[in-house]
Amino acid sequence: MDKLIEQMKVVLATTFALYLKTHYFHWNVEGRNFAQDHKFLQKLYEEIYESIDAHAEEIRTMEAYAPGSFTRFTALSKVEDELNIPAPMEMFKILQADNLRLIVEMKKANKMAEEQNAVGLCNFLQDRVDKHYKHDWMLRSILKAK
Repeated sequence: MDKLIEQMKVVLATTFALYLKTHYFHWNVEGRNFAQDHKFLQKLYEEIYESIDAHAEEIRTMEAYAPGSFTRFTALSKVEDELNIPAPMEMFKILQADNLRLIVEMKKANKMAEEQNAVGLCNFLQDRVDKHYKHDWMLRSILKAK
């Protein structure tokens, strides 16, 4: 159970980091498609944000404490901090790669949960993976624009 708890902490931190980076890009996106890009990024960060509490609660159901500081999230997250403001298409490329990193971490947690017969956690993780596959599809579609 300890390894699963630690992996869920990685998933929580990575989810939070993806949320924060998406919100950061939303604030700073510019260019010809500003209105469309700004709105898309808002929908994306809102969907990710809405899941964060549920991630933390899954950790609490395992009788562990959820991390909640920037220091701890930075140590656990698989999403690197972004200090620059890239061009819009680069933003989407970065978010797609980070989203795929999160999917990998959720799948690791799901495999551990399956091994421990944690059915509810598996359901939660599988639902989140499906949502992030949809995010991947949308980001890939945007990146195909010329």
